[in-house]
Parts: sequence; structure tokens; C-alpha cells
Amino acid sequence: MRREPTARQLRLATELRRLREAAGLTARQAAALLGVSPAQITHIESALAGVSEQRLRRLASHYACTDQEFIDSLVSMATDRTRGWWEEYRGLLPAPFLDLSELDHHSRFQYNVAILVVPGLLQTESYARAVYATRIPELTQEELELRVRHRLARRVILEGPSPVPLDVVIHEAALRIMVGPRAAARAQLAHILEASEADHINVQVVPFDLESFSWGASTMAYLGGSVTKLDTVIRDAPTGAMYVDAEDQLATYRARYQKVKAMALGPERSRDLILRLTKEL
Repeated sequence: MRREPTARQLRLATELRRLREAAGLTARQAAALLGVSPAQITHIESALAGVSEQRLRRLASHYACTDQEFIDSLVSMATDRTRGWWEEYRGLLPAPFLDLSELDHHSRFQYNVAILVVPGLLQTESYARAVYATRIPELTQEELELRVRHRLARRVILEGPSPVPLDVVIHEAALRIMVGPRAAARAQLAHILEASEADHINVQVVPFDLESFSWGASTMAYLGGSVTKLDTVIRDAPTGAMYVDAEDQLATYRARYQKVKAMALGPERSRDLILRLTKEL
């Protein structure tokens, strides 16, 4: 039995429960079809226990799921034994940090909307340190340094021969707010400019003078899964990250992102604005 299921394991469990409910079966009926106890189905659907490829495919068949690509993706999630770089932080950082790294690792692409703070994947060391230094409750120096080191390590998905495409829309407010010293702010803007020159990174800015944008003033990160059904939206909340994975809500966030992106300045004009802000500092 697992003590702390990861976000990825919980997502697999959620999808299996959704398939069962869509088939109109109870946990007891699903257990009978599989030849196991109802408790076993409950443990699988709460991510407290894993499920083998054979059992997962049998369940999908009983649930009349014919989306083979989706089933294959669930099998991949169930049988994945990856121990990524984030494992070195297990026991040192709260589980959500490791969950985010695992989601990063498996994402096909990422969309970000940032309103008040530069997205984590584009933060410099000084900027990240300034962000964590203002956290409540206050972090110890060791806790702060671990978080900064972890945040910088997340950049690995943007490097190498097959980097994850990153599409970011940043409000001008996030570029102007002085999170740290002036020198750190200038270095942060320069880093965004440098990153935006990469073919797989697109940065667009929403200027202050854009009209009718209040509806879009909401930070989010949209991570593409192996199939669209397995996409994930991460929203910041005072008590921690919120994960959105219902199909109808994912569709809403995709449409919302595309609308925000269409309203923002194009990449070239965005770079011009960032360069101007850098000079003003």
C-alpha cells in the first residue's frame, strides 16, 4: 500500500474511476468482473495500490473503452518506474514540488499565463530567491535554498536535443513588479529575452494599455499529457497548487489560453517591450 501517491498516480486512479462510472458499474461489480475483492478496486481507484497492465486492459475492456491511444497512455502511467532527478529531493521538499517535476518530465508541451510573477521555468536564481524569501510562513535558509535549487533544476525540460515546447503569455505587471533588487530585475528581463530566442520557447506580453483584459487576469500552467484527455491545468491557490483535469474544464482552459494569446502582443513586439523595460531599469 502506498503512503503518499504522486499526482501522476492519483490521475491514473481518477481516470480508472471515471471509466468505471461512465460504464455504469459499481466498484463491487468491477471487482467481480476482475475476480478481486471490492477493496482492491477501491485501493486502485484511490491510488493506494497499483494495477498491472493485464488488469488495466481487462478493466478497460469491461468498461467498453475503445480509445486505444488513451488506454495505452494509462498503461504507460501504470507501468512507469521512472526515478527522475526530483527523487533527490524526496523527504527534503513537500510532495507537490516532486509532483510538479514529474508532470514536467512527462509533459508534451506547456502553456503559461503569468500576471504578477514570472513563470517558474523562466526565473533566474536571484529572482527565484527573492520570490521564496517573501513566503509566509517564512522559510529557513535551508528550505529557501532547496526550493531555489529545485526551481532551477526544472529547466532541464527546456534543454537537450528534445526540449519541451514552452508557450508563455506574461502580463506587463509581472515584468515591472520589483520582486528583488533592481539588478536582479534587470537580469530577469534579460534572461527572458535570451530564452525567447530559442525555437521552442515563445514569449508574448500583455501590455497595460490592452483594453477589456480583466477577464483574463488569472495565472495558470497548462501541461500537455500524452493524449489530450490526460492534460493538466495547475492553478496557484493560497493553500497550494490546484490541479484541474476534468475534460470539460480542460477544454475551457485551452480556449481561454488561446484567447489570451491572441490578445497579447506578438513575439517581436513583446521582445521590443521587454527590451524597453530593461533599459528603463
